[in-house]
Amino acid sequence: MYSPDEQKTLDHLSRQLLAATPPVAPADAVAMAASLGDVIRFHEYRYYVLHDPVISDFEYDQLYKKLQTLEEAFPEARMEDSPTSRVSSDLTSDLPEVTHLTPMLSLDNSYDEADLLEFDRQVRKLTDMGDSPIAYAVEPKYDGGTITLVYEGDRLTRSATRGDGVRGEEITANARTIRSIPLKAEFSRYGIHRAELRGEAIIRKDHFLQINARREEQDLPLFANPRNAATGGLRMKDPKEAAERGLDVFVYQLGFAQDGQGNDQLDQFPTHHQALDTLAALGFKVPAGERTVCRDIHEVVAFCESWAAKRDTYPYEIDGMVVKVDRRDLQEICGYTSHHPRWAIAFKFKARQATSKLIDVDYQVGKIGSITPVAKIEPVQLAGVTVSSVSLHNEDFIKGKDIRLGDTVLVERAGDVIPYIVKPLADLRDGSEQAIIFPTTCPVCHTPLFREPDEAAWRCVNAECEAQIKQRMIFHVSKDAMDIDGLGRSQVERFYDLGWVRHIVDLYRLDYDRIAELDGFGKKSADNLHKAIDKAKANPIHRLLHSLSIHHLGKKASKLLAAEVGHVLELKDWDEERYLQIKDIGPIVARNVMAFFGQPDNVALLEEMEALGVNLTQTEEDRPRAIAADAPLAGKTILFTGTLEKMGRKEAQELAEQAGAKPISAVSGNLDILVVGANAGSKLKKAQALGTVQILTEDEFLTLVSS
Repeated sequence: MYSPDEQKTLDHLSRQLLAATPPVAPADAVAMAASLGDVIRFHEYRYYVLHDPVISDFEYDQLYKKLQTLEEAFPEARMEDSPTSRVSSDLTSDLPEVTHLTPMLSLDNSYDEADLLEFDRQVRKLTDMGDSPIAYAVEPKYDGGTITLVYEGDRLTRSATRGDGVRGEEITANARTIRSIPLKAEFSRYGIHRAELRGEAIIRKDHFLQINARREEQDLPLFANPRNAATGGLRMKDPKEAAERGLDVFVYQLGFAQDGQGNDQLDQFPTHHQALDTLAALGFKVPAGERTVCRDIHEVVAFCESWAAKRDTYPYEIDGMVVKVDRRDLQEICGYTSHHPRWAIAFKFKARQATSKLIDVDYQVGKIGSITPVAKIEPVQLAGVTVSSVSLHNEDFIKGKDIRLGDTVLVERAGDVIPYIVKPLADLRDGSEQAIIFPTTCPVCHTPLFREPDEAAWRCVNAECEAQIKQRMIFHVSKDAMDIDGLGRSQVERFYDLGWVRHIVDLYRLDYDRIAELDGFGKKSADNLHKAIDKAKANPIHRLLHSLSIHHLGKKASKLLAAEVGHVLELKDWDEERYLQIKDIGPIVARNVMAFFGQPDNVALLEEMEALGVNLTQTEEDRPRAIAADAPLAGKTILFTGTLEKMGRKEAQELAEQAGAKPISAVSGNLDILVVGANAGSKLKKAQALGTVQILTEDEFLTLVSS
């Protein structure tokens, strides 16, 4: 539809229009409106048809808002085919089209408290409510694919995508594979023969990660985000493939209801929340604890802000909250524009996607010599944080996405808040971009890099590389390893620059009198550091093993090894067969540990550490715990959620293990017991939904383990 040159021109024009100031002359307004219309239609095509946007959602909303404001100020600037006069389209020729029973309009957007207060003012003006409170229903704005569901005679007869708001693509066969959509619902109990519902098809964030993991194993392209995976799943030609996406559908509106004679039946639901409660009773998945009815707009603001703060803990991607006048009679008074209902608005969370320019690539050396490329981008705001550095992971990631120096890139902050480059915007290239050439030697010590055949990372194999030495010491003192309080990255780097430490053993012979003389320390700080290091010397040996930065030897494997040896140096006499006798220790870990203990310098390092007081002998914590067959929680899996009042999380897990339970990290069909503290969140809801999990209070847990 658009040639490469046209796409470049339109995107360049988009950037100019985003920065442009509002015109004051009618002729200038007409010209700007025409340009805005052109670029908005282009971006709608990229987003809804190709599912391959070249600007962020926030930037699109800003362009749309500019056009709306311009047309309000200069009515003569409004064209017949203006994007504000119709709903964006996602129609293609792949699926048959159907007409919705009622139009599906877009929502107007708000971004802050002032926008919501203005929305409330407009509603009051339209409804002539004066100072009387107006109740608003507020619910999540799910980030997925919008669909309609039509029921006739209590049975699902049709489902369609949103399309252009009037017509959509029929996806009934795929909808039938979605288990959260009832194939039969007793609308006849309410005198309804024909009903049309609106909903959002989405994928749980944890399930999305599993989908991408499977695709990676099959050498298939990874999905950029759950929304793309969901919208693609809706439009699969094979329903079996659609079913594999594991889609959920949340229904958020009853848009049409008639009896057998064609009489409207919506009036029996005087409020929006009553309609949703009815749909929930009929078996539909509707927003539950995450929706509410607010007495006034100030409660709405507080509720939206609370969800903005906890959006990352929610199991589905949401990009805002939807605010609706709850009373249906007031909705009818407010009415509609050609684009959106006047009685509803979307409160959009701060942008989690943005575009930026890739300026340079730095190469960082890790504790085992892995070389990680880091993109340096023009600083950009994402969800309230300024991002200027983004990991590019490895050479394969760069090549797979064809990322080049000078590219405009789409950057995203996922639920774990780590910035991620979704893709380069190849359509915007002007020929000045340059391929990223991965180095062949270490950027610090210039040793030739090496890559294992089955690994993605290039590594510096020089164990004496200055960067590796620093990173190994930093990891050695970290919370996951020896957990030396008061000794972090900045202190290690400072001591290294002073020439006081060159290997991890040097951390145990620091001169605390000299440390006390440093700026920012003093005698008390030096004494505290001395005590922390002396305490760490007595650590169990599983911590010491993990702290040595042996490739692939993580916390779990370190504990497995520590349970089998009386002294760490016994490992230098083990052969591969001895390692493989331990369940969950594989040949790769075995060979890496053997290689470490096969180096005389490493053995000498550990002997020197022991001479300085570092424990190398198995402790009680290292020994495998003997669990009686009749232990109160023998064979059970357990998880803790919320804030415990009588003990810390670590202490609770220790009690559970002593009672025979195995702590796990997530709610699933494998979970037996969930212990719930104060302010429990989504884990509790999911466990309740499963119906197979035993839910205990903290006191009930303590009573059980004491038995």
